[in-house]
Amino acid sequence: MPVTLCFDFGNTRKKAALFHGDEIKESVVLPDDSVETMQALLNRVKPDKSILSSVIDHNPAIEEVLALATRFHKLSYLTKLSFTTPVGKPETIGADRLALTAAAVHFYPTTHNLIIGMGSCVTYNFINKYHEFVGGSISPGLEMRLKSLNYYTAKLPLVKADSNVPLVGYDTQTNILSGVVLGLAKEIDGIISAYRERYRNFNVLLTGGDIVYLASHIKNKIFADPDLIFKGLYAISEFNNP
Repeated sequence: MPVTLCFDFGNTRKKAALFHGDEIKESVVLPDDSVETMQALLNRVKPDKSILSSVIDHNPAIEEVLALATRFHKLSYLTKLSFTTPVGKPETIGADRLALTAAAVHFYPTTHNLIIGMGSCVTYNFINKYHEFVGGSISPGLEMRLKSLNYYTAKLPLVKADSNVPLVGYDTQTNILSGVVLGLAKEIDGIISAYRERYRNFNVLLTGGDIVYLASHIKNKIFADPDLIFKGLYAISEFNNP
């Protein structure tokens, strides 16, 4: 059974997931993108194939390390995909958004899909049932919103995210959590409703580390999957490196 190592380098964390066949067996957060860290992981899991999705300026030396040890693919706008990208500048589409869209096509190939990625930014990604990535929108993520209140004011504290949020805050911390967490949940519900007015029937897929804080506050029906980007990366790896 082939072993595939999928890397997702985002603005906040560098993560990896190990697949045995098409089943995810392990996921880890990497401390850095050094050659030493990469080589230690490769020595431990001994993958046959690897794929990298990166939205940061990562250490370029790790690509050579991966290419020497595995059948390696770097996700980019030149990657062969199971869908088309008829947008103005396909080369500007983030690798993470391509991976999320690939997962939607893989699991729900006959329907419209709205994929919402909850990372440093919130990305709304819409792909229709004809497998055309139409586009979407980008807004600040949960942590970015919390940090901005602290950074751009003189006295507001930096508050950690929480899922237990009151509608009516009773002190500074709960006021901030109410505004940020419930405000973002209402944004997501509003965007979903706006899409529904135009497209009617579609799946909503929610993923990313912040779904633990948001999922319970969203009123629309969603499918929450924290590993969706890794599943998309695996599907892309198989499509390009069978």
